[in-house]
Amino acid sequence: MYNLARSIFFRVDPEKSHGMALSALDALHRVGGVTRLFGKPVNDPVELMGLRFSNRVGLAAGLDKNADHLDALGALGFGFVEVGTVTPKPQPGNPKPRLFRLAQHEAIINRFGFNNKGVEHLIQQVKQRHYGGIVGINIGKNLTTSVEQALDDYLVCLDAVHPYADYIAVNVSSPNTPGLRSLQFGEQLDALLGPIRARATELNDQTGRNVPLLIKIAPDMSAEEVALMAASIERNALDGVIATNTTVSREAVQGDPQADEAGGLSGKPVFDASNRVIRQLREHLPALPIIGVGGIDSAAAAQAKIAAGADLVQLYSGLIYQGPKLVGECVRALKALAAGAPAAGTPADKKPTD
Repeated sequence: MYNLARSIFFRVDPEKSHGMALSALDALHRVGGVTRLFGKPVNDPVELMGLRFSNRVGLAAGLDKNADHLDALGALGFGFVEVGTVTPKPQPGNPKPRLFRLAQHEAIINRFGFNNKGVEHLIQQVKQRHYGGIVGINIGKNLTTSVEQALDDYLVCLDAVHPYADYIAVNVSSPNTPGLRSLQFGEQLDALLGPIRARATELNDQTGRNVPLLIKIAPDMSAEEVALMAASIERNALDGVIATNTTVSREAVQGDPQADEAGGLSGKPVFDASNRVIRQLREHLPALPIIGVGGIDSAAAAQAKIAAGADLVQLYSGLIYQGPKLVGECVRALKALAAGAPAAGTPADKKPTD
């Protein structure tokens, strides 16, 4: 059924079809059709960062930037949903077209540029949610805010979302906001993370709520840069890391008619780069919670993320190409893996690899 729906949506402009699909999912959820069509959520509880996740599979930030579809998306069986990236003020993002499908590669290029309705709108949506799973809120800076003043925007968002988020993710890795990725390295990263960590700790103490603070990083880093990033994460006592965001590399999609479109590439082509960063992070940060995202299009791919060193995983592009059934398939596969079963698609006498 999803293949039929996808064939219809894929005939429409990608950004329009994205909105249409979410509106259709909302309508289906209102009449209780999501569970009937896609099955009940699979329970596989795990505790991490002081939070209890109903299963290990989440929705990555970017699909629901404003938390407008939180309940319907949560009904697909996710153990956690991350909304955003949100900025202090509403902003339209980059000019259209800004979303492109590379169907033969099961990939997407976007250059949205943090289009969103602003943090106050997102808060109102999160406050009204019925979804009972973990909700992460991904925060960023407005386009009109200089890189030098970026900290101000992150602190505004942090203050606003702290009472309503189960965890907060600091996004310094989108390639679609000029200069943002420069904040990932060296003194600039410490200058950003230090005050954010201090303010988050202060808010935790004031409210009695321990809201984990994570950072979302890019896949386009050398081993040396990953080591520097890991040192800063440890130095600033972050609670976890999300690896990874989209890539600016086009090596895996050379020859595709849309490969030269500007923006971040997601989907199957980022899988290996994401896993490489996860493995390197795990070497430097053996106990830090890692959420693995990038190129998960099957149960076996989800298991490979765990084998690389992730504790939880997130879906985005794979959900677009494979449909909602992917959620349950990944949850069941990770539940089986945790119970000691062989990885999906591997002989029983072999251990899972990535």
